[in-house]
Amino acid sequence: MQGLFIRFPGWKRKALTLSYDDGVEQDKRLISVMRKNGLKGTFNLNSGLYVREGTEFTPRTIHRRMTRDEAVKVYNGSDIEVAVHGFTHAPYDLTPINLCLQEIVKDRTNLERQFHGLVRGMAYPGGNFNDEVVDILHKAGIVYGRTVQSSGKFDLPRDWLRLKPTCHHNDDRLRELAERFIKGEAAWGSWLFYLWGHSYEFEEQDNWDIIEDFAAYMGGRDDLWYATNIEIYNYVNCFKQLVFSMDRDQAFNPTARKLYFEVDGVEMEIGPGETKLFHTQEISLRRYD
Repeated sequence: MQGLFIRFPGWKRKALTLSYDDGVEQDKRLISVMRKNGLKGTFNLNSGLYVREGTEFTPRTIHRRMTRDEAVKVYNGSDIEVAVHGFTHAPYDLTPINLCLQEIVKDRTNLERQFHGLVRGMAYPGGNFNDEVVDILHKAGIVYGRTVQSSGKFDLPRDWLRLKPTCHHNDDRLRELAERFIKGEAAWGSWLFYLWGHSYEFEEQDNWDIIEDFAAYMGGRDDLWYATNIEIYNYVNCFKQLVFSMDRDQAFNPTARKLYFEVDGVEMEIGPGETKLFHTQEISLRRYD
């Protein structure tokens, strides 16, 4: 197989990530399901909508937000990324652009202070955005923005600020897509399965079995890379920075991480700051003799 193809850490050809919105109480159960099966993901929070300590919900309340302190405890761990979802979940397509800027920057600032780390990702509230909002994200240092427009595919994102997930967890094709992802061969490029939703929907529709079955089927596989949204973005961005000679026999890795790829059917790796001579033509001849 001729060509140059990105591979994930350990030469894995497939990655899985989840993205869930709003910072609701049901995220606790979702995270438990994820951790039981070794999944990782991103939770998109509205830092202006935390409830006060001692808030009591009615028995029928499904959309139950957490307190600020509770959120710190719940979204804690290397398997969890926290991302922007707008300070008050305002609909960006109907909001004056200066207030969109405030919504995004204020939410990012609050989350970084709250979780003591960089926050560089986002999910558009309600999936509402336009080109002006995308420009704000870019200027605010947000590197990806997830939409609600399902692709039904496993392609790596080309436009990270208009990122299309594979599907919502209630998609009728979920099981079909999962099986196609697991059983299919990512020969020409690496695959990404990107699942999104709101965890309160599992309670609202009494279908926790959907995510439990999905996690059990997709989890615990040695050939998958389980990662947060930002981990996948960072890795792909580092790969794009590799510098190759015209004959693809040499490469320089200017980044701070080890990268994996395939050249003309041969698996390669290159360390941070390393310049490497591959002699891919000779290796290929030995491999296919």
